Amino acid sequence: MGSELNKRYGLFTAIAMVVGIVIGSGVFFKAEKILTATGGNLPLGILAWIIGGFIMISCAYTFSLMATKYERVNGIVDYAEAAMGKKYGYYVGWFMALIYYPTLTSVLAWVSARYTAVLFGWDITGGECMTISGFFLVASYALNALSPVLAGKFQVTTTVVKLIPLLLMAVVGTVFGLDNGMIVQNFTTSVTKVDPLIAVFTAVVATSFAYEGWIIATSINAELKDSKRNLPLALMAGTFTVMVVYILYYVGLAGAVTNQTLMEGGQEGAKLAFETVFSSLGGTLIFVFVIISCLGTLNGLMLGCTRGIYSISARNQGPNPLMFKQIDNATNMPTNSAVLGLLLSALWLVYFYGA
Repeated sequence: MGSELNKRYGLFTAIAMVVGIVIGSGVFFKAEKILTATGGNLPLGILAWIIGGFIMISCAYTFSLMATKYERVNGIVDYAEAAMGKKYGYYVGWFMALIYYPTLTSVLAWVSARYTAVLFGWDITGGECMTISGFFLVASYALNALSPVLAGKFQVTTTVVKLIPLLLMAVVGTVFGLDNGMIVQNFTTSVTKVDPLIAVFTAVVATSFAYEGWIIATSINAELKDSKRNLPLALMAGTFTVMVVYILYYVGLAGAVTNQTLMEGGQEGAKLAFETVFSSLGGTLIFVFVIISCLGTLNGLMLGCTRGIYSISARNQGPNPLMFKQIDNATNMPTNSAVLGLLLSALWLVYFYGA
């Protein structure tokens, strides 16, 4: 048993971590919330996406500067130590291990299960949904704990797959909307009157949730080849890609259906947009892509979750650090840390189900 992780991930895997974790199910259906906040004013909505995107990129740039100087175990803990000292880094490590990673991981397993239930026409609040949630959680753990290299490849694959419908809607929806005049109509008319300043800042708050999660990519800094070069590149390239894709997709939707339809429909509005551009099959396939998108995000979150307590133990801190920093010779994974991460995620899933 060793105590150090191998350098197994490259630049593209790190970029896929950033893009794949940020782009989950929210982007497919977030347009409704943005339009509602702006009263159906499309230019204000786009401005909100841009402001939110630049906030994300600015934060990622700050982290990228830290990444060029510090590389130990788990970037967020490394940078917390460098900025505020070892005690603060220790607390941040515990927060990430006990709350941040496992709560998000359990929610994504549940969200993935909900969309699977929608696809097959099952009850999204019943036992079927929670059973699927548990299956997704365990399957994601197994992939990351038993074959971390395969988990990295899965992350890249799901990221590419989830970008396909977004870019298709961005291009085809825009051309479709320019041809039938829908884009011009949506850009020049509002549904309700709103205070522009309040509307923009309310919409920016909504975009912040769609832009969240990129920070988890720093959890693999100890396993990233040439980390001080590749992690900063991944943070900047990934966050910029996310912002551009979101804005283009948002415009593409405006070429398919009216702003009012999206505001009133929510998920059904986005489904209708895909059906309008890509026929009824497109409305069904969107849920397939959403499920794949959610599973890719779940994989990235589980990747961080399995390394949660390890980032503390690698510093010889926390309970029984010798046990939790052990690395399995066959998988080169902190097995004990990974098991604890799964158990914590399962506990949060049970809590959310009860709530």
